[in-house]
Amino acid sequence: MVDVSSDQRSEQFAERLLAAFNDSAMMLLISVGHRTELFDVMSTMDGAGSQDIAERAGLTERYVREWLGGMVVSGVVEYDPGDETYRLPADHAAWLTRAAAPSNMAVMASYLPVLAAIEDELVDAFRRGGGVPYSSYPRFQEVMAEDSGAVVDASLVGKTLPLVSGLVERLEQGIEVADIGCGSGHAVTTMARAFPNSTFIGYDISEEGVARGREEAAAGGVSNAGFEVRDIASLGEVGRFGLITAFDVIHDQAKPDRVLESVAKALAPCGVFLMVDFAASSRLEENIDHALGPALYMFSVMHCMTVSLAQGGAGLGTVWGEQTALQMLREAGFADVSIERIEDDPFNNYYVATL
Repeated sequence: MVDVSSDQRSEQFAERLLAAFNDSAMMLLISVGHRTELFDVMSTMDGAGSQDIAERAGLTERYVREWLGGMVVSGVVEYDPGDETYRLPADHAAWLTRAAAPSNMAVMASYLPVLAAIEDELVDAFRRGGGVPYSSYPRFQEVMAEDSGAVVDASLVGKTLPLVSGLVERLEQGIEVADIGCGSGHAVTTMARAFPNSTFIGYDISEEGVARGREEAAAGGVSNAGFEVRDIASLGEVGRFGLITAFDVIHDQAKPDRVLESVAKALAPCGVFLMVDFAASSRLEENIDHALGPALYMFSVMHCMTVSLAQGGAGLGTVWGEQTALQMLREAGFADVSIERIEDDPFNNYYVATL
């Protein structure tokens, strides 16, 4: 076993911090490239100068040139100094363009400036308690809708719903379905379009999200989907729904226990609750080697936990973990709970719960 001195460990840690700082800078520039559609534009050009790229994107050349410099030194974009042209390799574009969804990592980069913008309020919450409210995140729902929308399009109907035995057949025949914490409602309209004999309702506390859901349904001519502003901790429904879905929403609720109890009451006999949430442990020591460990705790501190605490809530956080999730589902009245997985989605647990 190699003995590493304290000085060597210190140097290695400093090197790691420097690399992380540079990678963070790269991700911020990637977010800009995503929002300005520079990656999408460059993916259609086989090497071009900064002026041509700027004109194609409808942007100012000076900004584009400096951004390109950052992308070159980050190893994202290739540069030919002979003719001063820039090229986005196809194997990089596969992870950075809208056409690559849901593999577009540039969307993930867009979370960083949104979350960093609330740092002052967050530091104050560290000192005084409480939390940062949803209203302090003006672009969060926009970014979340783009991120989750790509996943919905790629897998909801073809992979997620078939995890529940017999569910697709029931949806084809016709049942009532509710999506709680529906956000902008894309999952609701997607399911409603795929299963016209069933009826769908999306509930969310956000008036903005509900409005977007109604707009999408109307624009797509989807008549079997509706949306309602409602506190999902008190749905007030009894034995109504054959399916209730919750996509990455339970852990940031102010009263997650009451939400789960409301869901249990709202399910019809033989109804199913399908809850999708991050795959992680409730035990810190089991998350040390998690591929998204730092990101999950960052999301928790800077959004999921704090928005719950801002409402005087439980503050479960993003990393509430499957042990806590299973316990809370059982305490809410679900007698049978299984955790399913999708092969090409290593980061989420798919909880199938029945009464």
